[in-house]
Amino acid sequence: MTLLSSRSRKRQPRGFTLIEVMIVVAIIGILAAIAYPSYRDYVIRGALVDATNGLSTTRADMERHFQDNRTYASVGGFTSPCLRAGGIAFGDFTITCSVAPTDRVYTLSASGNPGTNVAGFTFTVDQIDQRTTVAPTGWPSCNRRWLTKKGATC
Repeated sequence: MTLLSSRSRKRQPRGFTLIEVMIVVAIIGILAAIAYPSYRDYVIRGALVDATNGLSTTRADMERHFQDNRTYASVGGFTSPCLRAGGIAFGDFTITCSVAPTDRVYTLSASGNPGTNVAGFTFTVDQIDQRTTVAPTGWPSCNRRWLTKKGATC
């Protein structure tokens, strides 16, 4: 009797079917395809702030140097902020500077380091606070201001 009764019982389902697992995988794939590009843009926007902060800080240093020495070039024992060896690092950006021969004109440039999320971005500013943005494909560029958001307009 025990042998017959054990065979006649229905088996209780255990675990998930292959269809259920595939549906879950498909849903996760769709969510990832939507979320990842937005997350990447968010990370890039956060890194672009390093460039604008670095340029603003270096520009203030240049103006302070000019106020003290009436030139953007090095004078006597006072070294111009432009002459820091190898550029100035701010996050994933390197800031470089050039002073014109007149010693009254300079251009600061922040370029994204190769191999980072911000490679291809370049922000510039000069002594009259004229700002430009050069961005990689898919991001806006501008010759009047810094753009740090993908959907921004010049």
